Amino acid sequence: MKENKGQWSSKVGFILASTGAAIGLGAIWKMPYVAGQSGGGAFFLIFVVLTLLIGLPMLLSEYIIGRSSQKEAVSAYRFLAPNTPAWAWIGKLGILGCFLLLSFYSVVGGWIFIYSGVSVVGNVIEPSLDTGAFFGQVTGTPWIALLGLALFTIANVVVIALGVQNGIEKANKFMMPLLFIMFFILVVRALTLDGAMEGVKFFLYPDFTNITGTSILYALGQSFFALAVGFSCLVTYSSYLKKDVSLPNAAGSVVGLSIFVSFLAGLAIFPVVFAFDMEVAEGPPLLFMVLPAAFSQMPFGELFLALFLILFLFATLTSSFSMYEIIVAATVEKFKMTRAKLTIIIGIIVFIASIPSTLTYSTLSDVSIFGRSIFDATDFLVSNVILPIGNLLIAYFIMHVMDKNIVKNELLQGSKMGEGFYKTYRFLMTFVVPAVIFAVLVYLVIQY
Repeated sequence: MKENKGQWSSKVGFILASTGAAIGLGAIWKMPYVAGQSGGGAFFLIFVVLTLLIGLPMLLSEYIIGRSSQKEAVSAYRFLAPNTPAWAWIGKLGILGCFLLLSFYSVVGGWIFIYSGVSVVGNVIEPSLDTGAFFGQVTGTPWIALLGLALFTIANVVVIALGVQNGIEKANKFMMPLLFIMFFILVVRALTLDGAMEGVKFFLYPDFTNITGTSILYALGQSFFALAVGFSCLVTYSSYLKKDVSLPNAAGSVVGLSIFVSFLAGLAIFPVVFAFDMEVAEGPPLLFMVLPAAFSQMPFGELFLALFLILFLFATLTSSFSMYEIIVAATVEKFKMTRAKLTIIIGIIVFIASIPSTLTYSTLSDVSIFGRSIFDATDFLVSNVILPIGNLLIAYFIMHVMDKNIVKNELLQGSKMGEGFYKTYRFLMTFVVPAVIFAVLVYLVIQY
């Protein structure tokens, strides 16, 4: 069956889709609270350095594997290493990682769906509203949390069933520019609050006294999470890419936008946290407590909050699209059914798998896995275990298994970059990337 195979209509469409895969909960929701728990400015600086030295080369690697093979994640490795079919397990690990990620990512997407709906009718910003209690009501009431999960799952199924150009690309072209506009509005307002500069100092001043090995582990995990590398999602995305597109330019654009949005998220969140004397290490609820407080200080705050939440929902969806796409693209090769029918089945399975994490804040609040809630344990497993391992395997594959001429040709094709860029890329992928990831994994084993 060939109906699953499509192409991006333009370079811009591919970049926006790749950026959409990166810019979602990782940059907007997770970055502020992980930075708040892990050292503020020093953590953000380490995150940026790791994103440029580790994340960017890994992003290029997934692009190279995908476009050179023109196949989805599992088949790509099998095609490029035909004599060693075991390498296809990199793609299978990516599918498992995406599935596990969706099992808690969809939960947060459901929260945003509920917040968006409530904000549209004007019930989020009220003088007497306790934002922490309101968040607890949304997440702690099983039927509300499950309703949000269902709505988020349905939205993904509809777009993925439509395919590459008609679904994913069109959605991203509309969603991403509007999100940037709303982010700028929020940042401007946050920076004008009394006490905002303390938040800016916390976020941008690198105080390394609070940095530990765990902080570096989380920074690397955040870099991988924010760029969506290690799952082979972008192997699948780049398999739809035309040969005349410059991979370095595309990857540079995605990395630059991802760092920029993470920067905007910090500037939007931390000034509000300090202005309203909130707890900087609040964790997953942080964003949902900060946004109502920030927009309540603006003229037409309820309207702007509703618009921002809807666009934030869009950004969350663009990331989940990439996760669904890798699963759908890989399985449609095996099962003789339409893309739409298979997407519906996968959506149902993801919904069922997400129920434990959804109920973490209510009926399953007492359940723990290695001292963490179901939600937190799944997040930790994906971000700090599966993603580093996936990236380490991809780095080895592209440097020691793939044909070097294919790697070089794909990297430089359609680009103005020369031999020096290729040598730098090879050095990073051969020595720096594996060394850093391996060191972090060793630390993880020692600590846990």
